[in-house]
Amino acid sequence: MAKLKKTKNELKAQREALRRYHRFLPTLELKKQQLQREVRRAEIAWRERTTQEEALLERLRPWVRLLSALPDLGAYVRLEALDLESANVAGVTVPVLTGVRFARPEIDYFETPAWLEDAIAVLSELTSIRAEQRVLERRKELLGEELRITAQRVNLFEKVMIPRTEENMRIIRIALGDAQTAAVARAKLAKGKGAELLSGMAGA
Repeated sequence: MAKLKKTKNELKAQREALRRYHRFLPTLELKKQQLQREVRRAEIAWRERTTQEEALLERLRPWVRLLSALPDLGAYVRLEALDLESANVAGVTVPVLTGVRFARPEIDYFETPAWLEDAIAVLSELTSIRAEQRVLERRKELLGEELRITAQRVNLFEKVMIPRTEENMRIIRIALGDAQTAAVARAKLAKGKGAELLSGMAGA
């Protein structure tokens, strides 16, 4: 760390730095609050999907034996692609799920049970919910990481940069005050010596 210069120019520089910190801090605090809200919102959405998933699994419970009797059921609910877009949330680019696409084979209605279509609909919904959960988890991760960084910056300004700059200004003011006092004392001393010299010359 560079040694603090105890000059008027350095005092001015420290004062300007303090103004900048006080100007930036409210913006950082606002961003921190926005991120906290968005993390909570993503968490709530994720919990809602979890509740939906549990309800669907409960609906599927009576079908377990029927579903296990159809070994190739997964072929009817094969995930082909997730349609994703990006959104800017509190300054963070996060993924947004806009659609879930399945690879659908042809159903032979003569060779498959009558309940297959209903099972495919429920399993497709379950797969979509789980896909959305994964996207929401990723959103929480991204927002949480940005929140962590922003909170660190707020703490840095509040607990380090601003107090340090205020202390630097106090030290510089004291040093400048001491220098000014010493200069006045030297001037008085020089004036006194000059008066003595003049007085001595007059007496001679």
